[in-house]
Amino acid sequence: MRTLFLPVLALSASAMLAQTPANSADYKQSMTVGHTLTNMKGSDYKFTVVKSLDASAVQNQNQTGTCWSFSSMSFFESELMRMGKGKEYNFSEMYVARRAYPLKADNYVRMHGKNNMAEGGGFSDVVHVIREYGMVPEEVYTGKKNPKDLHNHAVLEATLKGITSAAVNDNNTKIDFEAVHTAVEATCDAFLGKVPEKFSYKGKEYTPKSYAEATGINPDDYVYLTSFTHHPYYSKFTLEVPDNWNWDQMYNLPLNEFQETMQHAINNGYTFAWAADVSEKGFRFKDGLAIVPEKAFSEMTDDEKAELSKKPQPQFKVTAENRQLAFDNYETQDDHGMHIVGTAKDQNNTPYYIVKNSWGTERNECSGYFYASEAYVLYKTTSIMLHKKALPAAIAKKLGITQ
Repeated sequence: MRTLFLPVLALSASAMLAQTPANSADYKQSMTVGHTLTNMKGSDYKFTVVKSLDASAVQNQNQTGTCWSFSSMSFFESELMRMGKGKEYNFSEMYVARRAYPLKADNYVRMHGKNNMAEGGGFSDVVHVIREYGMVPEEVYTGKKNPKDLHNHAVLEATLKGITSAAVNDNNTKIDFEAVHTAVEATCDAFLGKVPEKFSYKGKEYTPKSYAEATGINPDDYVYLTSFTHHPYYSKFTLEVPDNWNWDQMYNLPLNEFQETMQHAINNGYTFAWAADVSEKGFRFKDGLAIVPEKAFSEMTDDEKAELSKKPQPQFKVTAENRQLAFDNYETQDDHGMHIVGTAKDQNNTPYYIVKNSWGTERNECSGYFYASEAYVLYKTTSIMLHKKALPAAIAKKLGITQ
């Protein structure tokens, strides 16, 4: 997952049938069960909120490919709300990225450059960092020299790629691995800052590991799921996407049980982190929507295309076969990580998921949220992360997961 935020001008003010909230927290508060909202000014969409779960404020990854960290941290902040631990948590996404970059660089060098070396990553990277290195609050480690600056890792990424690419040059018959690793660590320190060994927070002293333990988050409680036909169902496999650089595995479910699991999670109070392709023409974050119309875009008139964000559309029927074909043909790729925090339905009873993004609050009229049709989610999901207790009991048993 490596999608970048490309800045655009702030949009107009009205995003709802009721008065538009001033910020993302207020917008989230307006998502109460039974409340009807719309996606943008001039739209005929009427979304009735079915389920709305607690979420922290929308953040901005800006010019970085760290959506995997932002979506995961948002997910874990919601997890602590679900666990009754309070709503004041704001974890540092860049602490996780800072810890992950050298791990990725080491792997890239050991694989002689035959692996991915970029900003992207996956949910399992975050869980691995929490388990091995802990976590810290945002105010303890911002990953920026000036806290008011926006995140931008363009030069950092280029520098890290330069160091590691030089090491894996085919002309090298021997390298100093430790020197390369040290150079990567020093580069990360220079751009993001040194990670704290100890810190004081709200009157208590912590290390990153003791702080993570104090939150009550247990890395072993979280599982990764997907649904593809090129591997056996009810087994684990390594998802073949470039940003799965550490080859972590996930459980494979039939599409109907994958759908059931996502519905069951939200209905029972569990949010989930969502990895998906966002290159579809129906992904319209600016318009607060992600849809996959029944009618192919190539067959639409200009007027029909213009109506897509303003008028509810019949949705494409997703099957295991057409979902697999899209993945095999590179139409579905592991583009972006987001956080699903609720469900809604339009006036035609078409189901949607409520999605929290990490592109700031000013890029659409939903203050950083959007509505993804269930068809879009089923068609374009590459994987999800959720608490193992969010699984339906029968499905957990099939996977051999003890809840």
